[in-house]
Amino acid sequence: MSVAESRRIVLFRHAKADWPQVTDHERPLADRGRMDAAEAGRRLTDTGIAFDLALCSTAVRTRETWKLAVQEFPQRPKTVYEERIYEASPGELIALLNETPDEVRNLLVIGHNPGIQGLAEVLAGSGEDTARERMARRGFPAAAFAVLSFGGPWKSLEPAVASLQDYWAPAE
Repeated sequence: MSVAESRRIVLFRHAKADWPQVTDHERPLADRGRMDAAEAGRRLTDTGIAFDLALCSTAVRTRETWKLAVQEFPQRPKTVYEERIYEASPGELIALLNETPDEVRNLLVIGHNPGIQGLAEVLAGSGEDTARERMARRGFPAAAFAVLSFGGPWKSLEPAVASLQDYWAPAE
């Protein structure tokens, strides 16, 4: 594959978490989160994107979200559990994505706010108007995802180089 070909990044916020007496990193999904994670998996399948790689935060709620969502996929992509996603800023996430091997065309990142929403906003220099309007209106609630595309190698990923192609969030 030529590095000039279009690449896609899907930024997926974990589903709704519960608040038991555990550390933030160990918080599990709430009942609503389990339902929304599966629905998000179905919606991700509907995009038709065949993911080459999934990067998932090591937090319990992101791992549970991914486990439920990926059950809806026709084929499970290679998954890497990456501790640097937890509490990462948009800049730290870009630095992590810059390390992605160029063989990867379609990448899924399962993470947390405010980093995931901030990254979607920072990367989207342009985009499909209705997707941009929906994301601006809804923000990035639990289980939401944004589909972005850009051309070039992963090392060239930086603010405003991507186009927002799609956005989905569960009904409230």
